[in-house]
Amino acid sequence: MDFTHLHLHTEFSLLDGASRIDDVAARARELNMSAIAITDHGVMYGVVDFYRKVKEAGIKPIIGCEMYVAPGKMTDKTREMKEYSHLVL
Repeated sequence: MDFTHLHLHTEFSLLDGASRIDDVAARARELNMSAIAITDHGVMYGVVDFYRKVKEAGIKPIIGCEMYVAPGKMTDKTREMKEYSHLVL
């Protein structure tokens, strides 16, 4: 039975991921994995490199991103919600 990791943070996930894309591709190949995903936090900076390296290793890349969604609109903020002043929607 094949197993595919669908949750992987690379060095592009600030303060959460330590995996380097080259190392991930090499290790996935060593383990004969047929596919592997990238799901960095809120960014997709490593997607192109990940795609290329994983394809070169003969593995199917699965592209994802761990996103955060906030309800409402940016203009819904009130003066009492100072902690949300830098929230990007």
